[in-house]
Amino acid sequence: MKRHSVLSVLLLVPALLMWSAAALPAAETIKIGVLYPLTGGAAAEGRELRAGAELAVDIANNVMASIDMDMAKRAGISSLKGAKIELIMKDHEGNPTLGADLAKKLILDDKVVGILGCYHSSVTKTVSAVCEQYGIPMINDSSTSPALTARGFKWFWRTTPHDVTFTHDLFELLKGLTEGKVKGVPAVPKAQISKLASACEKTEWGSQVSDTIEKLAKQYGFDVSKSILYAAKSADLSGEVRSLRAAKPDAMLFASYASDAILMVKTLKAQKANPKIIWGQDAGFEAPEFHQTLGDSVVGILTRTVFAPKVADVKKVAGEVNGLYKERVGHDLSGASARSFTGVQTWVEVLQKAGSTKPADIQKAANTITIPGDQLIVPWKGIKFATSGDDMGQNELGSGIIGQYQKDKSGKLVLEIVYPFDVATAPMIYPLKGF
Repeated sequence: MKRHSVLSVLLLVPALLMWSAAALPAAETIKIGVLYPLTGGAAAEGRELRAGAELAVDIANNVMASIDMDMAKRAGISSLKGAKIELIMKDHEGNPTLGADLAKKLILDDKVVGILGCYHSSVTKTVSAVCEQYGIPMINDSSTSPALTARGFKWFWRTTPHDVTFTHDLFELLKGLTEGKVKGVPAVPKAQISKLASACEKTEWGSQVSDTIEKLAKQYGFDVSKSILYAAKSADLSGEVRSLRAAKPDAMLFASYASDAILMVKTLKAQKANPKIIWGQDAGFEAPEFHQTLGDSVVGILTRTVFAPKVADVKKVAGEVNGLYKERVGHDLSGASARSFTGVQTWVEVLQKAGSTKPADIQKAANTITIPGDQLIVPWKGIKFATSGDDMGQNELGSGIIGQYQKDKSGKLVLEIVYPFDVATAPMIYPLKGF
């Protein structure tokens, strides 16, 4: 071959390679709209939710051999030619009307294939109604009002257990105290823990928690002597705490977001409240800001959750993901971030099963999917959604845990598991030491 011919071929090769690369279709990007409270009274929880969701997307979009779950090995949605997940994140500020407006924009302007969110049950209520109207799938990772899955919606699925399950766990713990089932605590006469008082923030979520506490208290033979609904994001809770103290309850029960939970405990301490038990319905009571702000004041306080770092002791994949999260964020996964991670993971597996972004195909996949428990970082049996009845769209395989803030041998504040009894990681502190 002549020299000028060789040069012509050599010059042509890069051009051919560039043409070939341009001719290859890029992997599709699948947009999922995400609605969380990134500002306002629940911004602390919102930051956790966002971080958990973003970590799950990174794992789903890339091969991470150190993570022992299916979505970490595919580098995208393999049934959709390696399509990548893109989260379109919006801040609903805890405002149900704003949430609904943002959902419409995500559907109509951003062309998302579905929605994830919204933490506040009141916001989830309005956003899910928009999704139902437009026939767009919504996976709810973190709202716990039982009413949300009692509406018969066809485009709504919830991965987390709801507050009936979580509050049932509370009363099983109280019952277990009377039966000597709690690790490290001799049986407690029921008369010593039968009197309860509750204070819950007055929105969809808190109101439902308050009602559920009263209903289950009757079933289990406990007496709710005081039940308070207070305005969320209150600047002063002195009056509410005085009312609680006046009732002289054995246990105080709360449903509060982070800013309220911190203020409530500070006020309890200032007024020298001395219940035997303080229990929080997750949310503010397990947000990192709660124990970071209050320090040793939280020792002995109980919170329901779906995740505690101690889960990693019995579940390998939980430790693997928690380690990654801690590297990125600087602290352990919380119940909020674990639930948002699991919400994104559910979206990934539903899309993988559907092999399509058409709403009807996603709907069919969600209604027939079973995600095994060994794939999850939360200690559930798995994810499988009810397709009929009063809990339509509810994950039937979820469960809760109750943690208690304690000090470990090194003096570090940790969340030990005290319920379920068979997975308890430390003896329970009972009674709670006074402030």
